[in-house]
Amino acid sequence: MAARRTEAFTSVDAAWLRMEDPTNLMMITGILMFDEPINVARLHRVIEERVLVFDRFRMRVKPGRMSNALPEWEIDPYFNLNAHIHRIGLPAPGGKRELQALVSDLMSTPLDFSKPLWHFHIVENYNGGSAALCRLHHAIADGIALVQVLLSLTDEQQDTPPVPVVDGTGQDTRAANPIESFLLPAVRSLSDALMGARTIINESRELISNPKRLVDVTRAGISGVQALSKLLLMPSDPPTLFKGSLGVQKRAAWSEPIPLNDVKRVGGMFRCTINDVLLNAVAGALRRYLVNRGAVVDSLNIRAVVPVNLRPPGPITELGNRFSLVFLDLPIGIEDPFDRLLELKRRMEGIKSSPEAAIAFSVLNMIGVMPQQMAELVVDLFGSKATAVMTNVPGPRQRIYLAGSPVRQIMFWVPQAGHLGLGVSIFSYAGDVLIGIAVDAGLVPDPDTIVAAFHAEFNDLLRLACIVTGDVSERACAVGGSAPGVDGRR
Repeated sequence: MAARRTEAFTSVDAAWLRMEDPTNLMMITGILMFDEPINVARLHRVIEERVLVFDRFRMRVKPGRMSNALPEWEIDPYFNLNAHIHRIGLPAPGGKRELQALVSDLMSTPLDFSKPLWHFHIVENYNGGSAALCRLHHAIADGIALVQVLLSLTDEQQDTPPVPVVDGTGQDTRAANPIESFLLPAVRSLSDALMGARTIINESRELISNPKRLVDVTRAGISGVQALSKLLLMPSDPPTLFKGSLGVQKRAAWSEPIPLNDVKRVGGMFRCTINDVLLNAVAGALRRYLVNRGAVVDSLNIRAVVPVNLRPPGPITELGNRFSLVFLDLPIGIEDPFDRLLELKRRMEGIKSSPEAAIAFSVLNMIGVMPQQMAELVVDLFGSKATAVMTNVPGPRQRIYLAGSPVRQIMFWVPQAGHLGLGVSIFSYAGDVLIGIAVDAGLVPDPDTIVAAFHAEFNDLLRLACIVTGDVSERACAVGGSAPGVDGRR
């Protein structure tokens, strides 16, 4: 693909640059884990062939000519792929704790703005295998687009090269449309995941009825000024251990795999979506964390910012940000897991008819074109209305391969925009679900405790589902115990 010399920023893309701050870097961080050392030379070739077909990955940020002008993407005249891929050895004993520490450090390290805003680290000596850690700036694209780009690096079979796309004349059309041909396996993988786990697909539909409705509401007259006024009227979130002044150091942690069938079992029993079940366990985990540290949680609600995908189905042929946000009140004050689940389900359903996504989309556009000082005030305002960012993205249902190596687990984290100190990511892959936590180290120095509490909360729900169905066999309700330091009850 012939690279364009410059490319205009949209106001929403520019908003993510405006929100960049040393205490909250606007990066999406992902980690892929393998049971074997990855073929480094082959990975270089795959990245060159499948990522660099997007001009954006060869482009750096060029500031606007005037202080209030939108920046531009420009081709980096000194671009060198080797500057974006580095090998690093994990210190002994090379386990999950050491990998989490590395992820935390890199999550806290800014990208180099003199170069295109992405970076890969090939991590060696992880549990006898390896890992690939990638960091991509949110200004490049939204999370759904970047997940598809990353999945386009993978193959559905270990040693079979991607099948060329052939048109009706028998001609290979890959050269004519390399983006679409490389992304088709990624889209197919996502589509398989969506079709196979129908309760997960409704992530966006549970939050807003459909993207067209957002456009209709926007056309109906919700201007940026109106949107900002509505945001002003929204009450601020209450102070908790999860809110406060931020530092530059982040902490990352992730759960052990949870069988997706177990999540479906709980959701089917209580007529809830997979998203409802997982977010309920997150809310319970946050409750346990607060209670164990002496906080008062009676009647407490904390608000989570949840991204909503606005992209149509199909291959992504251009990058940029095509999403909005809604606010979800988590019922932290409800102790009983079943009562909490029903209340969370009710609140999720209530968001369907809400104009919040249109409001947030208008505000994001405003941030991108505002003078920097005013934009910072709006970002601070945005952050005061919530406590956390929470995402749920379905990955491929089947095992996939990167540079010939089977991917064992995948985890990712989105940035905590608006100076928020807590991020929760849910990612499903190959029949399992992982929960990732990203926090400000000064506010929550021990995110592993939240992860352990999440496991305990989900195990409680699974046991409850088994009791209700009368299936209390060891096989049906085989759940892990709580981690040290996390009590079984509150």
